[in-house]
Amino acid sequence: MSSVKDWPANERPREKMAELGVATLSDAELLAILLGTGIRGKDVVTFSRDLLQEFDGIGGMLSASAEQLLQQPGMGPARVMQLQVVMEIARRYLEWELRREDGFTRPQMVRDYLTAQLRHQEREVFVVLLLDSQHRLLKYVELFQGTINAAPVYPREVLKLVMQYNAAAVILAHNHPSGVAEPSQADQQVTERLKRALGMIDVALLDHFIIGSGTPVSFAERGLL
Repeated sequence: MSSVKDWPANERPREKMAELGVATLSDAELLAILLGTGIRGKDVVTFSRDLLQEFDGIGGMLSASAEQLLQQPGMGPARVMQLQVVMEIARRYLEWELRREDGFTRPQMVRDYLTAQLRHQEREVFVVLLLDSQHRLLKYVELFQGTINAAPVYPREVLKLVMQYNAAAVILAHNHPSGVAEPSQADQQVTERLKRALGMIDVALLDHFIIGSGTPVSFAERGLL
C-alpha cells in the first residue's frame, strides 16, 4: 500500500490546501489532515473516507458519541477528543454569530446552531433560547431532560428563566432522538401552553424547532404558532 507521501503533490491534502485553499478540499481530505495518519492497510485518506461512509458523512461523524467513535478501528481516545474539539469550536462559533446584531435575521444559522447542540443528544432535551429586544442571543439553556422519547416541560420554569434574564423574546427547541422531527400532538399542546404563558408577561414566542435526523422542523414555518 502506498503512502499519501508517495502521491503527486497536487493530490496530497496538505499541499492541495496550501496551493488552492481549504475550501477546495473534500470532506475526506479535511478529515485526513485532522487525523494525520492512517491505520495498518489504509492510507489516511482512505481511512477518512471509510469513517465518513460509516457515519453517513461529516455531520454524522462529528455528532456521534465518543462510544460510537471508539468502536471504530484506529479511533482511540486522542482522535475522539480531536473530533470533539472541532465540534465544540463549531458550536461556539455559531453561538458567537448568533450573539451579533444580525444573528437571528438568518434562520438557517439558527437551525445550524440548534442542530449542532441537539442532534448528538441521546435523550430528549428541551431548550430555551433567550433573546433581547433586538433578537440577539442572551442565553442558551438546556432546561429539561427526559427519557429516550420524552422531556417534561413546566411553563413556570420557563417564565422564571425569562424573567431572570429579562428576555424580550424566546425560541424553543427540542430533539427527537428517534430521528423523526415531525411535531407530535403533545409537542403542539406544550407549545400552545407556553405561548399563552409567555404572552401574559409580554414576551414573544418566535419559534419552536424540532431537531431530528433530517431538516429541523419550524413551528412558525408550519403555521403552528
